[in-house]
Amino acid sequence: MGRDGEGDLSIDILSVAGLRKEYGATTAVDNISFNVGVNEIVGLVGPNGAGKTSTINMILGVLEPTAGAIAIEGIDLATARSRALLHTNFAAVYAPLPGNLTVMENLRVFGLLYGVAGLAGRIEELLRQYDLETFRHAKCGALSSGEQTRVSLAKAMLNAPRLLLLDEPTASIDPSAARAIRARIRAFAGQGRAGVLWTSHNMHEVADVCDRVLFMSRGKILLEGDPRTLPARHGKATLEDLFVAVAREPLTLHGE
Repeated sequence: MGRDGEGDLSIDILSVAGLRKEYGATTAVDNISFNVGVNEIVGLVGPNGAGKTSTINMILGVLEPTAGAIAIEGIDLATARSRALLHTNFAAVYAPLPGNLTVMENLRVFGLLYGVAGLAGRIEELLRQYDLETFRHAKCGALSSGEQTRVSLAKAMLNAPRLLLLDEPTASIDPSAARAIRARIRAFAGQGRAGVLWTSHNMHEVADVCDRVLFMSRGKILLEGDPRTLPARHGKATLEDLFVAVAREPLTLHGE
């Protein structure tokens, strides 16, 4: 699937095996396993409380799993955290960048944190790529939702990630801006050696952008497949109908 010959293309960008997260007596993530391949966008969807954000936080190394293993490009997160996360990044509408810093200041601070080589040139490249050149000296808190999303994505691209985690990246932005963001992410995933894990409640978006979708409910992955053909396999007309069925009656779908 890779196009630039970089690395071992037989190794998945992300591999999750037997992942479990318990908070006291509550099991938020219950023994899930999945992968994200090279040049693949995988949707992780499900109702609120399904375990999606806990899963992403474990992949980012923010939360420690109760059990299971996570490997990024074949590197075990538990034993080589810094190396595994070297080419990983994250963006979410609910995690905005510091609003009192300008676009340039934010990109410089995060670039220094990531140890990006040739940082000044990389920032200029991303400002052009994400149409942010006119906002370089604007404070992020004064930007529109769509503009802030573009800045967050530029920040997420600073370290040329191989694994990009997107948690509701287009929530609260207008359809035109959301369409542009989806096009950028598709282009990113389609070149080089990279993969994307994308969570969203927008099933139209998932069907439009994702190569494969995983449906979570109550900490488990119940269904997996192509978002364009999966609904019909379970007697539903649309991905949204399937989402509603998973949310309301997960036990009737598990194991179908």
